Amino acid sequence: MRTRRRICYPKVEMCCERLTVKRRRGFAGEPTNSWKRSKSAPEIAGDRDLFDELPDDLVLSVLCKLSSTASCPADFINALITCKRLKALSLQSIVLSTASKKMLAVKANNWCESADRFLKLCSDSGNLEALYTLGMIRFYCLRNRGTGASLMAKAAIKSHAPALYSLAVIQFNGSGGSKTDKNLQAGVALCARAAFLGHVDALRELGHCLQDGYGVRRNISEGRRFLVQANARELGPWLVWSARAHHGPGACSLLSDFGCDVPAPEAHPANRFLSEWFSGRTCGPGLGLRMCSHAGCGRPETRSHEFRRCSVCGSVNYCSRACQALDWKMRHKAECAPLDVERWVDEDEEHELNGNGDFHGVGDVEGGDDVMAES
Repeated sequence: MRTRRRICYPKVEMCCERLTVKRRRGFAGEPTNSWKRSKSAPEIAGDRDLFDELPDDLVLSVLCKLSSTASCPADFINALITCKRLKALSLQSIVLSTASKKMLAVKANNWCESADRFLKLCSDSGNLEALYTLGMIRFYCLRNRGTGASLMAKAAIKSHAPALYSLAVIQFNGSGGSKTDKNLQAGVALCARAAFLGHVDALRELGHCLQDGYGVRRNISEGRRFLVQANARELGPWLVWSARAHHGPGACSLLSDFGCDVPAPEAHPANRFLSEWFSGRTCGPGLGLRMCSHAGCGRPETRSHEFRRCSVCGSVNYCSRACQALDWKMRHKAECAPLDVERWVDEDEEHELNGNGDFHGVGDVEGGDDVMAES
């Protein structure tokens, strides 16, 4: 057949599709005939894959959303091992840079060279959580102090509040060096920056520093204001928690001055990794080294007598005032009992107390009477 322009139509080859008849029942229970195309039909049995037709930018946007909202590493790994195309696109820097801290929450018993490479790949992509997590692992667990501090510093430069606070703790304690490496002014400056970004522990640490004149000029009223601000920032999670009417063990009464009981804050995956790493070792952090007594911290000492201990009982040690405040209201307030100070001082008689032979009190913990002393 020809058109008006004398052009022939293409010939159409008729192909018989094999159809299968399946007898189904309708809503009234009467049998009905439904025609369903067989899988062997030419349109379905072809080699075309609809997933291959999707553009890369669309798949990348889906993977970015997945990495930023994943609740565990398995959510992302399942997509990674699906096919070669998804694996190649999942390892793009635009996807890894948006990974959430829960997606990067590797467990200590699963730590291996491939996990280290993956975190390094995420950190090279500019992921701040990966920089902080890998920095904490290398600094405390693998004892690679220089590389670990450098990774945390890269995250701190980009205003990552947990990295700023961790560097402040390192400066306060002189971690990774000797006692003379303490830099209280640098610790206060880093703590102030993290507090400005809303980090609750940094607010509490800065408040105690101002109250005690530790590394900064003493200002009791300003320090109290920071402590109240730290309490106020905890009201948000408490309101959500109380709305769910969840009351049980593990509550933390840091807002006891306001008549509130809030749940214990969720520990960062990096802190959970530290706790799992050293709890699974028979010798702990090392001979003569102690762990921070706050369960949600996980930081170990990098040298003997680095952390301060409770001046009343001498049985607990803390890396910072924030950890002491949390542990005091959660647990230690009910357990602390006066102890003969001479007993635990004699254990450290070769070590000078606070460098000058005297105690360094941390001060009241928001109305509490527990103080810490340099061991």
